[in-house]
Amino acid sequence: MAPTFLGIESSCDDTAAAVVRGDGTILSSVVAGQTALHADFGGVVPEIAARAHAEKLDLCVEQALEQAGVTLDALDGIAVTAGPGLIGGVLSGVMLAKGLAAGSGLPLVGVNHLAGHALTPRLTDGVGFPYLMLLVSGGHCQFLLVRGAQDFTRLGGTIDDAPGEAFDKVAKLLGLPQPGGPSVEAAAQGGDARRFVFPRPLLGRPGCDLSFSGLKTAVLRQRDALATAQGGLHEQDRRDICAGFQAAVAEVLAEKTRRALEQTQAPVLAVAGGVAANQTLRSALMAVAEAAGARFLAPPLRLCTDNAAMIAWAGIEAFRAGQRDGMDLAARPRWPLDSAAAPMLGTGKRGAKA
Repeated sequence: MAPTFLGIESSCDDTAAAVVRGDGTILSSVVAGQTALHADFGGVVPEIAARAHAEKLDLCVEQALEQAGVTLDALDGIAVTAGPGLIGGVLSGVMLAKGLAAGSGLPLVGVNHLAGHALTPRLTDGVGFPYLMLLVSGGHCQFLLVRGAQDFTRLGGTIDDAPGEAFDKVAKLLGLPQPGGPSVEAAAQGGDARRFVFPRPLLGRPGCDLSFSGLKTAVLRQRDALATAQGGLHEQDRRDICAGFQAAVAEVLAEKTRRALEQTQAPVLAVAGGVAANQTLRSALMAVAEAAGARFLAPPLRLCTDNAAMIAWAGIEAFRAGQRDGMDLAARPRWPLDSAAAPMLGTGKRGAKA
């Protein structure tokens, strides 16, 4: 019989709990976002996030169990994000999971947050190994060759800002509301991507590493030049800047993805993370996959962004592989999936790069 797991996620600014069966059935998935709490600060404030997690975690777990129609006694295990992420939030989730495991006697499985994203295509579509995963979000961006539930090879990633972080910063520079991804995409729809040609960082360098910090700086300089020349920024200026910025991100990610597919010959290209919702980016990646003869797969948006269903599923996969954790399970701000790869540079305001 397929095991049933409770998943707990609190690595950044979403408090989440879910109940998932080992046959891929999501019995419940509860996510409490914190967008309103951080709106005035232009990004996630770690202490505010940690306090919100501490206040909401038990309520989310209770709601997830209620929606699933199960009690703790009906579960086979508890999976929790043990890193990487903002340490206050990760610690809140780990401590709750330990308490539930100790009180119920259920097995405890610590999950790498990135593994949750990377294994989501197996939850949603039953994809077999191997496949190429592009994780592109507010806190992370990397190419992973997924050979097994605990076998990941990182081909490259961002050495500074993640794409979602760059979108947030550009939105802030242009006076657009947060979160920046949807705001920039909406503004870009009415813009001319050819008016401002922004740099394509690291495009001339071999390999699959990425950089978005310089692109953000180029946007800042263009904004300041326009403001100086005409005494302010017009609405069409904002739209054109957004369109040019978005086009640059899409082109860089598409080319690096092409290289990753060429290097691995992977039969499937999967993408996860909130930035995967961007239609310009998604269209570019679909075209790359089609040209390479690979299947393109993007899980539903609710499972692309941070959620606990992916953590429960990753916990089930690890549990089947024999993983069990004790009360010494540690919360980790950094936790690379590929321990053999060199550490990524940069930290970023949305969390540590792994």
